[in-house]
Amino acid sequence: MGFALSDLTLTSGAFQENGAIPTRHTGEGEDVSPALAWSNVPDGTRAFAVICHDPDAPLVSPNGTYGFVHWVLYNIPNDVVELAEGTDQYTPGKNDFGNVGYGGPMPPEGHGLHRYYFWVLALNDDEQLPSGLSLWQLLERIEPKIIGMNRLVGTYQRD
Repeated sequence: MGFALSDLTLTSGAFQENGAIPTRHTGEGEDVSPALAWSNVPDGTRAFAVICHDPDAPLVSPNGTYGFVHWVLYNIPNDVVELAEGTDQYTPGKNDFGNVGYGGPMPPEGHGLHRYYFWVLALNDDEQLPSGLSLWQLLERIEPKIIGMNRLVGTYQRD
């Protein structure tokens, strides 16, 4: 399918589309993942993955990727359509802080407003993947299996 938005819808009770992410969900707060929910799941979905990426981070890696990965979560069963705040369920991947699990927004001081893209990916395969995959390792494994995807964008700025 490639990376095209679908009818899959992603929402959060913590913030609205293009709205401010509460400090609670950032590195300056309690650093817990926000609750997320999705609907309009494509027929044939067998599993989900969730990602949070900051494309505004002033980082470019040697392999040409950009931004900063805050969360990689996968092996989410097809009957799950929401994640609780601070979830510790399913399989966490490695974020760009070098940790496994969620690491909330924390842009450089004085760097201005950053956008955080929370993605949900619907997969037509439920192969159980090992923990600790980076975003790029995960995408290499699942890209041909993505049958739907969409995003919710939140913002955050350090004072």
